[in-house]
Amino acid sequence: MTTTISNTKLTAKINHKGAELFSLQANNTKTEYIWEGNPDFWGKHSPVLFPIVGTLKNNSYILNNQDYTLSRHGFARDMNFELIDKTENSATFSIQSSAETLKVYPFEFELQIIYTLEDYKLNIQYKVINKNQSQLPFSIGAHPAFALNGNFEDYELEFEKEEPLIYHLLENDLISSATETLEKQDNLVKLNYPLFENDALIFKNLESKKLTISNNEIPFLRVDFQGFPNLGIWTKKDAPFLCIEPWYGYSDTNKSTGNLFKKEGIQILERNEVFDSKFTIEII
Repeated sequence: MTTTISNTKLTAKINHKGAELFSLQANNTKTEYIWEGNPDFWGKHSPVLFPIVGTLKNNSYILNNQDYTLSRHGFARDMNFELIDKTENSATFSIQSSAETLKVYPFEFELQIIYTLEDYKLNIQYKVINKNQSQLPFSIGAHPAFALNGNFEDYELEFEKEEPLIYHLLENDLISSATETLEKQDNLVKLNYPLFENDALIFKNLESKKLTISNNEIPFLRVDFQGFPNLGIWTKKDAPFLCIEPWYGYSDTNKSTGNLFKKEGIQILERNEVFDSKFTIEII
């Protein structure tokens, strides 16, 4: 089941499974900005990562002396969301904790994802509602893949601020302690596949909160992720897409203890609190 929202400039389509954005088109040109999901490369479009981002050490954690197994990126992307509100240019989706989620994540919650079109922008808002009588530990993140037609190396990434672009690599799906620095010129990074030969680039502390994708230095799409502390950038070899992934949290390291409340990058939501954050995809 899918839902379509539109305004005079853009049309977006969302699959109820995972509340996953799978199409964002400009109305005048019919240009598609979201990766088509060809499984020969990667069969997803823009999954939502919750209640963890990335991978736990041994895919498990410990709570009250009990071991729990939680697979990479969590379970929200595989759940069927309910459409709880709809207008012409916006749609709100929801999932809640269930008997199945409580087996792997013993916390009561509601997750809402709100898509809203505004001029040439798509706002994607996350609300996490703590329905426990105690604290709720979680991470949440986006994973949108943007279609890059033509030669991948004709594209550049422009970072908002002048800063050293220090990133971590993944090693066996966990965060490595080693860091490298992304080469840039005038805040521009030329894209090439060897950058990603060791998987995603993970930025723990990036001052830039806007990234612009350009084609031969002509900007065409911008991601604005104010408030998100972490970022992943990823593609697969020879794949015609790039993922720009705003996150609250990231994978474990080899030194992780398994204590979810002390996990690096974890968010802690107090009883009856609501977490609220959004990022924006802008067509330029």
